[in-house]
Amino acid sequence: MAIIDVLKEKAKADKKTIVLPESEDRRTYEAAAKILKEGIADIILVGTEEDVKKNGEGLDLTGIKVVDPATSDRTAAYIDKLVELRSKKGMTPEQAKEILLNQYLYYGVMMVKMGDADGMVSGACHSTADTLRPCLQILKTKPGTKLVSAFFLMEVPNCEFGENGTFVFADCGLNQDPTPEELAAIAASSAESFRSLVGAEPKVAFLSHSTKGSAKHALVDKVVEATKIAKEQNPDLKLDGEMQLDAAIVPSVGAAKAPDSDVAGKANVLIFPNLDAGNIGYKLVQRLAKAEAYGPVTQGIAAPVNDLSRGCSADDIVGVVAITAVQCQNK
Repeated sequence: MAIIDVLKEKAKADKKTIVLPESEDRRTYEAAAKILKEGIADIILVGTEEDVKKNGEGLDLTGIKVVDPATSDRTAAYIDKLVELRSKKGMTPEQAKEILLNQYLYYGVMMVKMGDADGMVSGACHSTADTLRPCLQILKTKPGTKLVSAFFLMEVPNCEFGENGTFVFADCGLNQDPTPEELAAIAASSAESFRSLVGAEPKVAFLSHSTKGSAKHALVDKVVEATKIAKEQNPDLKLDGEMQLDAAIVPSVGAAKAPDSDVAGKANVLIFPNLDAGNIGYKLVQRLAKAEAYGPVTQGIAAPVNDLSRGCSADDIVGVVAITAVQCQNK
């Protein structure tokens, strides 16, 4: 069974409520119809009845809950809470009302903050910055987490590497040039995400153009230091580096290049040295190996809120909603 089908089954077993704030986009409605039909999650759509009538035409949206900020009896409480949360930044009730009535992403995040939804998925027609800004302002970071980061859940067809072709790639969507400390934090969060979503033991490789000192450069030094920090902070995790990609995932190469490593040749969580490498890497695998790439999935926020690629399909949204629902179960 494909990993996304496994996650859909998990989501159905303990159904969560996910808010979709992008009521201006047809893909949102197409995804919502599929989610409701499959029973993956309960869906709240932030928008007007006119939005739904116009953009959801021809779709079976039976069971969807539509919340119009202009008429909802919860809006006043959201305004009060937003003023409380942002008072040190000078937020006034008038400003809070203006934001919540006109910026549906903020309204969706307030629904999660106030417990009226379990998680949110957005980004089909908003940038990552627009999606994450209200999350960081309102939800903040998860306790014990030093950094918010993003990963892709990758499923490569007919692949014997990783966890039967399943990997977590990080960070592929958020942190441009992480420090060693930040790379270590990304690795810890990614291992936790892999375990909770895939249900298998994470084996984490810090990737580089060098394997165990085969090249000398400041870029290699950063990855070596990140590996050292991560091992000190997470003694129970299987993680190692620095490694070239083939040494990380191909058993014969791993045995030759890093014979003393318990990760080399077996890695299923790949930590890229920077956003350039991560973004290029996941797209190469997605396009050339015909892999499914679900994400960018955020990790480290106090409640599950996930971003979408603006080029996403309705099926991509369905997949990310399933992942978000499972994250809600594991919260």
